Amino acid sequence: SGWSALNVREIWQYRDLLTSLAARDVKLRYRQTALGAIWVVLQPLVAAFIFTFVFGKVAKLPSNGLPYLLFAYAGLLAWNAFNNTLTKSSVSLVGNSHLVTKIYFPRLILPLATIYSTLIDFSVALTVMAALMLIYGVTPHIGLLLLPLWLLLILMLALGFGLLASALMVTYRDIQHILPVLTQFALYASPVAYGVTAVPVHLRPFYFLNPLAGLLEAFRWSLLGTQSFQWGYVAYSAAIACAAFVVGAFSFKKMERSFSDVI
Repeated sequence: SGWSALNVREIWQYRDLLTSLAARDVKLRYRQTALGAIWVVLQPLVAAFIFTFVFGKVAKLPSNGLPYLLFAYAGLLAWNAFNNTLTKSSVSLVGNSHLVTKIYFPRLILPLATIYSTLIDFSVALTVMAALMLIYGVTPHIGLLLLPLWLLLILMLALGFGLLASALMVTYRDIQHILPVLTQFALYASPVAYGVTAVPVHLRPFYFLNPLAGLLEAFRWSLLGTQSFQWGYVAYSAAIACAAFVVGAFSFKKMERSFSDVI
């Protein structure tokens, strides 16, 4: 009974398994698809075009003086890193139940292995982002150096929620139906397809209670130099991301003992 400490050394000892599971995830993801890895680029581009039409042309929301396609794609770049990590890590235990019930290894390996494919997708999509910036004549600025920090915090936030969701999903399969609804809500409650300047000023303190809001704005600022970046809100988001990761990891370890019996 009681809480279990995180054994980072044990995870390091099983690093070969972590690498193998990550490589398997990447290989299987686009197997038997006609376009293969092109989907990594095609999906965010199509979504960016849709957001440009709906929010830029129809709703005429501001984009901080930037081309709306570039503005929306930058938001989707960060959102997809969050959403892919959360989605894949949340189903990592249930999707690998045959491993959980037969052999011993640190169960944290399974959700952690999903980070690799997320980073590969992000790297490819970031290359497209660089090409779009070149086409539209947007020059990078010094804030680009902070981009890895924002990405790390976004991944920590997603993995924290993903660890908790994956542990709960072992017992409560309802989570796999609830999570897509919550992520869809979070997409429109975060500055992905629109900027914070579109939110009424008196509502912004409540809007930034969403930890994704501050991180997404900081991420977009690092890429494009938008003006709505505020350190106070980002500090709050960073604290929530760190707390979510710690709580998610320890909750996962707390429930880990029953995985093989219940799954």
